[in-house]
Amino acid sequence: MGKIVGVGSLIVDIAAFTDHFPVAGETALGKTLRFGPGGKGSNQMTAAHRAGAEAVIIGRVGQDRLGELMLAHYRSEGMTAKYIKLSAENETGSALIEVETGSGQNRIIIVKGACAEITADDVREAESEFASCDLVVTQLETSIGSIMECRRLAEKHRKPFLLNPAPFQEVPPELFSGTDWVTPNETEAEFFTGIPVRDRDGAAAAAAALLKRGVKHAVITLGKNGVFYSDGNREILLPGVKVDAVDTTGAGDAFNGALAAALTEKMEIETALKFANCAGALSTTRHGTAPAMPTRAEILRCLKENYGI
Repeated sequence: MGKIVGVGSLIVDIAAFTDHFPVAGETALGKTLRFGPGGKGSNQMTAAHRAGAEAVIIGRVGQDRLGELMLAHYRSEGMTAKYIKLSAENETGSALIEVETGSGQNRIIIVKGACAEITADDVREAESEFASCDLVVTQLETSIGSIMECRRLAEKHRKPFLLNPAPFQEVPPELFSGTDWVTPNETEAEFFTGIPVRDRDGAAAAAAALLKRGVKHAVITLGKNGVFYSDGNREILLPGVKVDAVDTTGAGDAFNGALAAALTEKMEIETALKFANCAGALSTTRHGTAPAMPTRAEILRCLKENYGI
């Protein structure tokens, strides 16, 4: 079992399901409302844990009912909450999610809440975990200072660093330079490179631009169309795994968490991408984010059925 550590967001999802997204000024009828544990950081760590890795997250929640929900999730999963602090000032982060039931597509508004308080000092307090881990994973739902400290400790202890640059925003140029793995989706890849990703050529051009910025491995997720990978020498385009999707929220997190778990096991890159592809696809067949993350057994069954592995 590999070990993953990193700073990440702990956010409660508040999801409303509707037949169609409302336009400006419209009130649309919803079918149901669900509360559940989420946040890109927590989702990815949950996905990695269920995929077979030990996952340690550094984060914060508020002293409220939503914070209690998040901590209960970690207890039920058997994951450590040692580095999850309670905020004295802010509420637990939340995500307001609209899900269109016919297509499974979503629209999301994030309120960071206590996640915005996470500091570089919080990360340094967990340095022993960095020294003993196999991979460091971060996203962009916490402070840049905490993310940069994760990057510094990864370099200090010679651990590979995986950055999922979402939600996209301006970041210091040095965050990309020398980073081992960067995993944007099409929209994020276009934001950071200025290159539209509509097909293989666009994905290849965007990946090349990321490599030019110092990234060692560029992985661009393409939703139901799969994933594109490049390290400057080898390119891989894998089509998506066909499933009956009901909720695409968190599919990218499932992919990233499973990819991180696969990398700690030193899987060959194409196999690791297929492993992650299966996880992302399976997560869309059920509602929610963290609760929808597939187990290792489910991923391995999907690998066998779709790739003969």
